[in-house]
Amino acid sequence: MGCPCDASSAGVRHHVRVLRGRAWYVVLALVAVLSAGGCGDASPESPPSGVDELVVPTPSPDPADFVTGVDNPWLPLAPGATWTYQATGATQGIVTVTVGEETETVAGVATTAVTRSDPTGAEVVDYYAQDRRGNVWWFGRDGEWRAGEDGAQAGLAMPADPRLGDGWRAAYAEGVVDVRAEVVTLDQVVSVPAGRFSDLVGIDTSNPLTPRVGTRSFYARGTGLVEEVSTEGPTSLLRLESGPS
Repeated sequence: MGCPCDASSAGVRHHVRVLRGRAWYVVLALVAVLSAGGCGDASPESPPSGVDELVVPTPSPDPADFVTGVDNPWLPLAPGATWTYQATGATQGIVTVTVGEETETVAGVATTAVTRSDPTGAEVVDYYAQDRRGNVWWFGRDGEWRAGEDGAQAGLAMPADPRLGDGWRAAYAEGVVDVRAEVVTLDQVVSVPAGRFSDLVGIDTSNPLTPRVGTRSFYARGTGLVEEVSTEGPTSLLRLESGPS
């Protein structure tokens, strides 16, 4: 967990599944709209139903389509914020997520770096950016893939307005990563150490490169990821705080 993560103009329309290593594609997210000058035909189709007016993923995001910071209510990433999760199952302990205070330029876009530390101390760093309509895009994972390098393309981490049935690619680099996401619920209720949350957005993610691996992540408005559950057994992440700190 935390797709964090681990960033064009136009509207889009977590039990969090946590998997170690490359299966930890959160949510955390990053593409350009059809009207953006940088978009082209090289981007693979985004199943199952796509997202209105967006090319997901995109081979060439336009920096002018993005804003400073990420304040999408479903995936708020305030600079300097830190929060924790209780990991259960095969890997047990505390998972810490920290939002960097400095930006990192990826594919010409100033992105927010989010570091996720697992109970063993291993870390992954994901890069996100938000477009002018409030959609959050995933621009890469440090040491694995970055949009604009070796054919990797930014994918969508979180729409501004998630709709039931919407589907998209969250990350794409041929033969390296192909994370696909679909909104499966808008009214889930869960109880975690941080409290009881309702009206959660539930997103399923999968990766054809690792077909037996998948997660279901639940996001609360104003809080972000509150729970994630793995498809491969009782591995989960449970939010320990009610909001970013």
